[in-house]
Amino acid sequence: MLKGKQRSYLRGIANVIPAIFQVGKGGISDNLIKQFDEALEARELVKATVLKNSDLTPRQVCEELASVLQAEIVQVIGNRFVLYRQSKENKVIQLP
Repeated sequence: MLKGKQRSYLRGIANVIPAIFQVGKGGISDNLIKQFDEALEARELVKATVLKNSDLTPRQVCEELASVLQAEIVQVIGNRFVLYRQSKENKVIQLP
């Protein structure tokens, strides 16, 4: 569970990284979950965009992915969301 200061720190980092995933009308598939898992292991912090043609809201997509991947929700703003999970082998981000 992230504390307020840690969440704020991660939001600052997430401001400058590009969204690397888009979730569209296909929703959340096994392939998408696998890609998110690999990206979280490599980067620890992942930003994604939910397209307007998606049946799910950005909050729903974020919460479902976070529960499946055991990740933390950093923020959901508009059609974008950010997830964080500490890497097992490639720790890059040092939380305050």
